[in-house]
Amino acid sequence: MRKVYMDHAGAMPLLPEIREAMLPYLDEIFGNPQSLHSWGDGARDAVEEARERVASLIGGSAEEIIFTASGTEANNLAIKGLARAKAEKGKHIVISAVEHFSVMNSARTLQKEGFEVTFIPVNGFGVVDPDEVFHNIRSDTVLVSIMHANGEVGTIEPIAEIAKRLLGNGPVFHTDAVASTGNMPVDVKTLGVHALSLAGNQFYGPKGGAALWLKRGVRMLPLMDGGIQEGGRRPGTEDVPAIVGLGKAAELAQRDLNIRMQTLTQLRDSLIKGVLSQIEHSMLTGHPVQRLPAYASFCLNFIEGEAILMLLNSHGIAAASGSACTSRALKASHVLLAMGISHEVAQGSMLFSLGLDNTEDDINYVLEKLPQVVDRLRQMSPLYSKYIKEQRG
Repeated sequence: MRKVYMDHAGAMPLLPEIREAMLPYLDEIFGNPQSLHSWGDGARDAVEEARERVASLIGGSAEEIIFTASGTEANNLAIKGLARAKAEKGKHIVISAVEHFSVMNSARTLQKEGFEVTFIPVNGFGVVDPDEVFHNIRSDTVLVSIMHANGEVGTIEPIAEIAKRLLGNGPVFHTDAVASTGNMPVDVKTLGVHALSLAGNQFYGPKGGAALWLKRGVRMLPLMDGGIQEGGRRPGTEDVPAIVGLGKAAELAQRDLNIRMQTLTQLRDSLIKGVLSQIEHSMLTGHPVQRLPAYASFCLNFIEGEAILMLLNSHGIAAASGSACTSRALKASHVLLAMGISHEVAQGSMLFSLGLDNTEDDINYVLEKLPQVVDRLRQMSPLYSKYIKEQRG
């Protein structure tokens, strides 16, 4: 059976160059980076080299990089750490209605501590209006967090425009750039943010290698108590192999970004065109142009995404329905609902996230099998039967 993997948003394969870079730190260079003896020297040098590479990818400085174990941890550290550090000045937070659960639930945790959270709506493409953000800023607003790109529908948000609106108005501005970093140009100076989350497993690095960029001079409280690692902001013995892998992934992403974007955008557009032209009652979700290069997301009416996934898997095709954090929840995506898509239609969500291993032949194979799967499921769907009867009068 042919195998076609199109769930790169959920997990990416580790590139061979990255694996090779990590191997020495799983074996002979095993020392603790905090040690004062020679066994720790190689590990410490590797961590700092990775810090430089990650900073270079996003246009920051090495001392502004805080290594974490995941994008989720980086978001938790940012939301809770930044808000709590400014709690004496105010307890109002602004986030969008389409944030990742690591941001959404961190904000809800802060609500239990007395913070107030304002959720900014999005339009039908999932785009946040910068003016809407600005109009919800108050004298007690201490933190704004708007994602750079959505990990379900691929929409890219106008972060730089939002930052201009916030300039001089007080709140710290964080962006969750986990889906975008390494996959499109990301520069912290251009974006104008104070903090940015990223994760290496979203651009061919290892799971366990992620980071929070925090602008020099911005105060943040740690989530955990412990040692002096990461300037005391993220204590715990460093995962050197994962950090090295993250650094190598950053280096390769910076080197190859343009060709990656060009290749994936062409494949993405071929898939989008094919699905919309071959499958009736299908709709593209997210912004049609301002979207991540690798993201082709749809709603297929009258059927459920989970059923589509299972049948596609029987044909050797891997995709996703909703985000990795909701795909097993058997409920409609909060992102799609916030975009004004009905619960019924949102149940048929599909995300094909492409990768460097995909080819035009893969696209053609999906376009051969997906219409067959959709037709089979619709023949069993009471919703579709009802629709056909209504159309026939």
